[in-house]
Amino acid sequence: MVTVHSLPVLPAASIRAYRLVNSKFPPIAIFDDVASVDEFEQLYALQALTNPRLANQAGRLELIPSADIPFGIPGCSYAAAPFTHVNPDGSRFSDGAFGVLYLADSMDAAIAEVRYHQQAYWTNVPALRYERFVFRGLTARFDEEGALDALTVQRTDPIYSPTEYNASRLLGRSALSSGVNAIRYHSVRQAGGICWGLLTPRQVSSVVQTAHYEMIWNGDVIGVHKLSTRVG
Repeated sequence: MVTVHSLPVLPAASIRAYRLVNSKFPPIAIFDDVASVDEFEQLYALQALTNPRLANQAGRLELIPSADIPFGIPGCSYAAAPFTHVNPDGSRFSDGAFGVLYLADSMDAAIAEVRYHQQAYWTNVPALRYERFVFRGLTARFDEEGALDALTVQRTDPIYSPTEYNASRLLGRSALSSGVNAIRYHSVRQAGGICWGLLTPRQVSSVVQTAHYEMIWNGDVIGVHKLSTRVG
């Protein structure tokens, strides 16, 4: 059984990684409008008086310490959103009680991961025939220091099961409780790909939108196309 104490801890290293997010979820402006925790708390209190939708936009702030949000970085909202808008169905390393920021070492790996999960979701939507879904491509930079290295674990281990997440969720919960920053692991959907599950956004230094992609659904994901590249 893989445990927190059985995995090597990675040294400091600046990592460039990639992420794909559905374009129906816009950036959370209030995270990007401030440069510190104090500024955020003041602005949030002020806007809450006049914006009844603010709580929905910002998400469940109680799920993440304010000190962990990297205010002032480019794309702070992209770094913080997975921790305040948590998928209640969970993910590979979370049972749905806490958020994880998932990143990949290439956009191809990020697309493969998202494609699998989107297809599983769309398959269960009644009467969904032909549809186009648009995603934002993101490039992130973060410090890998303190991450657990699950690349040392055989791909046959239960934490890499393509469909059952019990073992990986136990590892994720234990890592979070132990104050671990992240887990580096093999991509399950892209051969040779590497992914990270960040358990806090505090070591993220930037998240920048780079391009838009669309997935075409016609009873299956029949294509993924790059639509545009953001300039500037």
